[in-house]
Amino acid sequence: MSRDRDLDVVGIGSMVVDRIVRVPRILAADEKGIVRDPAGSGVGEFVGGVVLNHLGWAAALGLRCGIFGRQADDAEGRFLRAAMDELGIQRDIVLDGSASSVAQIFVDDAGDRAIYMAPGATSETGAERIESRHADFIRRARRLTTEVSQLPLAAAHAALRVAREAGIPTLVDLDVPPSDAVPGLGDAETLEAVLAAADLIKPSKAAARELCPGVDDALGLARALRERFDADAVVVTDGAAGCAVSAGSFEACIPARPVKVVDTTGAGDAFLGGLLVALEAGLTWPDAAALANACGGACAERLGAFPTDAEAARVRVMELYKGAPLELAPLATRASGGEAALRALDVAVEELAALRRRSDPAAFARAAELVHRSEAGGGRVHVTGVGKPEHVAHYAASLLSSTGTPASFLHGTEAVHGSAGQVRSGDVVISISNSGETPELRAAVECVRGLGARVLAITGRLDSWLADAADVVLEAGVAREGGGLGLAPRASVAAEVLVAAALAALLEEEREFSSADYHARHPSGELGRRSKSS
Repeated sequence: MSRDRDLDVVGIGSMVVDRIVRVPRILAADEKGIVRDPAGSGVGEFVGGVVLNHLGWAAALGLRCGIFGRQADDAEGRFLRAAMDELGIQRDIVLDGSASSVAQIFVDDAGDRAIYMAPGATSETGAERIESRHADFIRRARRLTTEVSQLPLAAAHAALRVAREAGIPTLVDLDVPPSDAVPGLGDAETLEAVLAAADLIKPSKAAARELCPGVDDALGLARALRERFDADAVVVTDGAAGCAVSAGSFEACIPARPVKVVDTTGAGDAFLGGLLVALEAGLTWPDAAALANACGGACAERLGAFPTDAEAARVRVMELYKGAPLELAPLATRASGGEAALRALDVAVEELAALRRRSDPAAFARAAELVHRSEAGGGRVHVTGVGKPEHVAHYAASLLSSTGTPASFLHGTEAVHGSAGQVRSGDVVISISNSGETPELRAAVECVRGLGARVLAITGRLDSWLADAADVVLEAGVAREGGGLGLAPRASVAAEVLVAAALAALLEEEREFSSADYHARHPSGELGRRSKSS
């Protein structure tokens, strides 16, 4: 296989928001119990999902990882994608699902748990989309991983088929018993095809037992499954006992080191992340199993399944790992070769698409009416902002003026030092602020309102001071900015620019603004030439 693929592993499967509740014990039917508080609110939200978890642990240990499939463009999806970005997990995700996947997880004092899953978009992933939408992404990888958990079996099989045709080794995590997979995810024939297509199968002991009636021990299960599906290797996880490996000339049970268990959620996923790292590093099977066990143990020591603190996860895994020397690759949290730029663009595109879906046309109509009423009474339009929105305000005033709505820039901080004198009663002041709480802008808005102006807010927060103070509000909110830190205004500035531009377009259309009108205001340059000839 070529060594020049730019991703070590890509995966398709569950990407889940885990809502974890601590309880004294897991209840039986008709019992009641009291929840405990893990995060100050009774419920903690964590990044989760079988495939996202094991890719997260692999990325934390230095693999170049990618994930693909289907999500929804909702708050849960944005939460999960932000976690992927933080760990440098590249993605090829279509945002047209009904809802992102969510799991309700109850964790008891022994670290055991009960999980109730709402698969959402993961379960809506069709096999036909794998070849048409994701095949090129699969071919970028040196290995493919998928699951039997929430993903339809037909979609998993389609991904395995693309990988096999490209000569890419494959791995399947059999996370749920076959009785849950069939008919929940597809039929028995497709389940057999999925497992037969995998080079390596990683089942839980409970799932393996259903496929091998009469076999109880983990090593016997691994051996039986490898023979049945003609796999290169089968690794059966056995909880605190460790794992069993059947791989050609090597067969053995590899014990896990004891740890203080807090939450077993995702321990098997973390195990698989470690196994992926071991396979890429070319470790022997005893050392590969030891590294996988170390990842599972490190995961079980904490609440939640995804390694949000990658540095701490790396340190703890290497403390637990006692195999051959292993040098981990650097964290891939900073993309190279221009990928960071494309990732920032991806964030902006996704956030703007989400804003478009949330935007209310009636709000734009109210904003345009506010401007028309002001102009009818002899009023004028001013645009203001502080910080990065100041630059947006300059642009918005210029764009409005060139498209038929005369507008002036009002300096946000100078307004209270005399510049508010350009405003008179009946004018409209368009105030731009992502937070809606900037003190300098608040002072300016209070000043112009005192002069009798009406305020049109463009803000990222509908619950902000500015939104409450405004006569009309246009939302320009984003959940993520993009960029390494996710702090510098990027997507929010794009949102503010485009919301202002959308308002200008509406006003232009309502005025029946012509090419001749545009040319009169813009006679020079390429646009002047084009407007004159049209």
